[in-house]
Amino acid sequence: MPHPYVLLSAAVSLDGYLDDTSPDRLLLSSPADFDRVDEVRASVDAILIGAGTIRADNPRLLVNSAERRAARVAAGKPEYPLKVTVSGSGDLDPTAKFWHTGGDKVVYTTDKGAERARTAGLAASVVSLGPDLDWPGLLDDLSARGVERLMVEGGGTIHTQLLQQGLADELQLVVAPLFVGTPDAPRLFGPGAYQPGRLRLIDSRQIEDVVLMRYEPTAPGGTAADRHWLRLACELATLCPPSETAFSVGAVVVAADGTELARGHSREGGDPVVHAEEAALAKIDAGDPRLSSATVYSSLEPCARRASRPAPCARLILDAGVRRVVTAWREPDTFVVSADGNGLLAGAGVEVVVLPEFEERAKEPNLHLLG
Repeated sequence: MPHPYVLLSAAVSLDGYLDDTSPDRLLLSSPADFDRVDEVRASVDAILIGAGTIRADNPRLLVNSAERRAARVAAGKPEYPLKVTVSGSGDLDPTAKFWHTGGDKVVYTTDKGAERARTAGLAASVVSLGPDLDWPGLLDDLSARGVERLMVEGGGTIHTQLLQQGLADELQLVVAPLFVGTPDAPRLFGPGAYQPGRLRLIDSRQIEDVVLMRYEPTAPGGTAADRHWLRLACELATLCPPSETAFSVGAVVVAADGTELARGHSREGGDPVVHAEEAALAKIDAGDPRLSSATVYSSLEPCARRASRPAPCARLILDAGVRRVVTAWREPDTFVVSADGNGLLAGAGVEVVVLPEFEERAKEPNLHLLG
């Protein structure tokens, strides 16, 4: 089951702090940006904050605009998004505003924390993730509850963990024009091993006196980055000249740091028999040292047999030294019976990842071949 789209939302000072050390909450966003956050809240299925944020800020975590709530109801959604919190200890104040405003609530905790949370009289469902907090398990459970878009509003530890585990699809970061400068004030991101590479800036704009920047992770291996690149491969498949005798496929080759090395699609450049992976790999110098740690994203399982070229795409991938492949759709028996390019790759030690949530998208430019 695919994970929800995970959107991290935060506001920081110019020196990277979420707050200062005074007893009052430091307001970093502008009024217009608070309204933007309200709009984002209205667009998602669930909003998550950590237990520390509940203790420090006692937030209601609501969609404040009556018009936006009405629009949610008109669209067949609950008036408010599901409210979610995470607590390893289960130590949560049942009198906090979080529990007594808005719609349904869920607490994710550990086995030990669940015992404590269930005896606290919280107005929420309590879900144990096992002996330790399990973020993929949490996202699986939210997906089973129908959550497709999850907004994460903090705190810094949660943002850090989701980015380090490659589970964030987008970071919306607001930078306020002030400094905090206190070493023991809370920072947005903590130390540790993050996914390699640069994030991709997808939007930036001034909102009164603050600046909003939106980023996407790009380094292969993280759930969000894999979805980004495979989505691009599926889009490339739509560029293929139509054919009655071959599938339309898109492919992208991406270095370990998230740099796109090449892209290609079936029948590219007027060649009636070129395959997507073949077209992409042909654009890269065979001696490029980045190939050994690169990932090939293909909308269709790389072919294991073909009549139009001496080597199938699975063999081309192996010969290039690529050790990781992500694909959306297993090749049907339309043209080749019992094709198993993924099996050929895996048998040679390549990590093969299939993201079935993209299968229908990969099939779209091929529906005329599928009956």
